Amino acid sequence: MLSLQSKWRYLVMFLGVQLVVMALLSREGYHKRVTYFFRIFRKMETGAGQAGGSHGRNHTGVDVYANLSLLTKAQGKEDLAYCPKTSPLTVGPIHVSFPSGLTLEQVERKNPLVIRGGRYRPPNCEARYKTAIIVPHRNREHHLKYLLYYLHPFLQRQQLNYGIYVIHQAGNYTFNRAKLMNVGFREAMREESWDCLFFHDVDLIPEDDRNTYTCDPNPKHAAVAMDKFGYKLPYKMYFGGVSALTPDQYLKMNGFPNNYWGWGGEDDDIGVRVSLGGMVITRPSLAVGRYKMIKHKLDEGNEINPRRFNMLAKTRQTWKLDGMNTVDYEIISRQYQPLFTNITVNIGTEAGLHPTKAPVAKLPDNPPQNQLLKELTKS
Repeated sequence: MLSLQSKWRYLVMFLGVQLVVMALLSREGYHKRVTYFFRIFRKMETGAGQAGGSHGRNHTGVDVYANLSLLTKAQGKEDLAYCPKTSPLTVGPIHVSFPSGLTLEQVERKNPLVIRGGRYRPPNCEARYKTAIIVPHRNREHHLKYLLYYLHPFLQRQQLNYGIYVIHQAGNYTFNRAKLMNVGFREAMREESWDCLFFHDVDLIPEDDRNTYTCDPNPKHAAVAMDKFGYKLPYKMYFGGVSALTPDQYLKMNGFPNNYWGWGGEDDDIGVRVSLGGMVITRPSLAVGRYKMIKHKLDEGNEINPRRFNMLAKTRQTWKLDGMNTVDYEIISRQYQPLFTNITVNIGTEAGLHPTKAPVAKLPDNPPQNQLLKELTKS
């Protein structure tokens, strides 16, 4: 028979095992209670931000079309005063959602002051800034509808003179985003002497209209806080999504690379070019430079570029040899749609440009004659 001392020993061991089991079982419940507490705390913090006004940390946002119906075309042809340096129409956070069934016709009806080619200028004052939006595109019509739905009123709130250019890659060849942006730069500057050019992914929607679509003294990275990255900058030299450069800045870095076929690498190459061109990257704050991404799968023809890291390692040697000074392409068509200018272009493949038999669209009869244009059209 067991002695009294042995019985006590077994009893203590049994109680110890039970305590361990109870601790393990209660661990999950403990974490749930702690998580619940922090959720309540965050809700209280958000509520305080809402009480503090629309320019606080609240990003629930307002309707992007709110108050724009008050804008009307100016009567007569009298000289207009310049718009205020800070637009009185901006409100801060914008509510972004993606309702099903949206059509371009609906977007057009909601933007009656946008004219053919996706052009707009404020009706009641003279815009201080002229901005072109360049959107590299292929097989993303669904995303384009949402971008246009939000971007047109977003830019009108900022009282900009603007135009939207969609640069559509023809054919089923591997996608080349950076080369399409080079094409967009050249073709936009042939039509107008733009002060600033925004290079804009089709699937990114801005969430705060204080993120002004104007250029800075240095190249600007606007999409600093995407929802896909938890509204944080993924790394210091990131220059992807939405970026802005003046024509002089763009030429100073020899534009973007033409040799990144497929997904990845070109954003980092561009960031390096900024530095090699003697410039630095500027950014809005994380609270303002917020973007929501339209979810999608990786496109066919836009597979990950396996050579991107090797190419990046050689940017210092290649940036002056590959860029705006070497871009080759063929315009297949230029269409002035109600909400944007669509430029369909053959940019070839990695093996080079393969001309098509389609007629090349004519340029405008009177393109701006300036020194920049002469630089751009050198062959």
